[in-house]
Amino acid sequence: QVQLVESGGGLVQPGGSLRLSCAASRSIFRINAMGWYRQAPGKQREWVASLTSGGSTNYADSVEGRFTISRDNTKNTVYLQMNSLKPEDTAVYYCNSVGVGLVGLYSWGQGTQVTVSS
Repeated sequence: QVQLVESGGGLVQPGGSLRLSCAASRSIFRINAMGWYRQAPGKQREWVASLTSGGSTNYADSVEGRFTISRDNTKNTVYLQMNSLKPEDTAVYYCNSVGVGLVGLYSWGQGTQVTVSS
């Protein structure tokens, strides 16, 4: 069973930046596409970004141009650099391996809270 531990969230003003990290319990990045998801209060969890094992990236329209997903295979870690943050980015952010239909393949971690507010 893979364990996913997200970190790096916090309170930031609109226009600010944060870098999220996700550490996995074993090496899954080399064969699986990895992604970030988020869940805002009262809303369903949504896919945000993904990174294939070949290095291709995809982003939701709402974050395109502001967020960047990357990974470090030596550390079994995937990152999400978030710039130009907006209040609507406020959510709990999760990482997971991305399956067909952009569904997460493993059990969800606790996530990390991102709050964008002045």
